[in-house]
Order: sequence, then C-alpha cells, then structure tokens
Amino acid sequence: MKAMQVISLTLLSVLAASAQIFKFGKCPKPDVQANFDATRYVGRWYEIMKLPTAFQKGECGTATYSLKSPGVVGVLNRELLNDGTTNAIAGSAKAKNPAEPAKLEVSFFENSPPGPYWVLSTDYEGHSLVYGCSDFGLFRMEFSWILSREPTLSEEAVEELHSILSSIGVNVAKMASTDQDAEYCSAMIQ
Repeated sequence: MKAMQVISLTLLSVLAASAQIFKFGKCPKPDVQANFDATRYVGRWYEIMKLPTAFQKGECGTATYSLKSPGVVGVLNRELLNDGTTNAIAGSAKAKNPAEPAKLEVSFFENSPPGPYWVLSTDYEGHSLVYGCSDFGLFRMEFSWILSREPTLSEEAVEELHSILSSIGVNVAKMASTDQDAEYCSAMIQ
C-alpha cells in the first residue's frame, strides 16, 4: 500500500506540474447523454472551454468526428500553436459497452490505454459537454471540454453546462477559454 501511495504522489506531482487537473478521491459516475447517437454527433466541433491539459498547448481547437465503421468513430483533433503551426492528432473512439453509447473510450496511440470520453450533454447541433476521469490510487485526473458547432457559444449555454459539471464536483473556475477569433484562427482553415 505504501508503494502505491508513493507512486500516486509522484504521478500527482509530475502531472500537477503539467497543468493537469488532479483531485483527491475517486472519479464520479455522472449521468451521460440519453440515447446518444454517434451518427448525429459526427462533424466538426469547436472547443469553447477546457480543463487545462498537458497535451493541449494551442488555441483554435477543433475536433472532427467521422464514422469509421459500425461502432467506431474517427477522431481528428487540431490546434494552432504559438509559433503559427498547426498541431493535429488522429485516433478513434468506441463505446466499451454498446448499451452505454455516450461512454466512449478514445485512443490516439496503438499501445496506449484508451481514455474516457463521456458525452454528458449534447443537442448535436449546438453544444456538447464532454467529461473524462481516470483514477490513480488515491487521486483522480479530470478532463472536460465544452464544444460548439460554431466558434462561439452563448453565455447562457456555457452557464448551463458549467452547472452540470459543478453538480459532479468539477471546479469550473479552472476551465480555460479557447481563443476562436476568426482572424487569429484563419491558419486553421483547410
């Protein structure tokens, strides 16, 4: 047990220094989008806000989803880095349990374990609220994104999505807005 605590504290220190959101305790089990339909979810989404992560350093973030095969969603995440270059990563997502289609697991690298990508709320045409959490012994690491089909989202919609996150213990004050300014993000246009 003591070795597990040392490993957990070491991992916590490393990831906390990388701007990850680490918290004491186990991951919550929030409700997800009822009757999630991946075919309606495909297409481009703009990142409006996120909990900071070590693997996202840029602005103008987009996620483009496509149907690769039955039950498998293709994922293409893109962002504009400070040096003006575009960073992109491709992967795939699928539901671990077909009876819970909104609880996706996303993989970007062949030999790495998949990460949770749970769609807590979406109307398919305007907003999507995504949450992921992984347990590490005594601690958990949380991820969350507010996405929109357009580069902006109304303040009312953001507040509604924040209330969902707050209800499961996410500190929404730690969420960072993503710059989606049209002129600044023009380098992202394909």
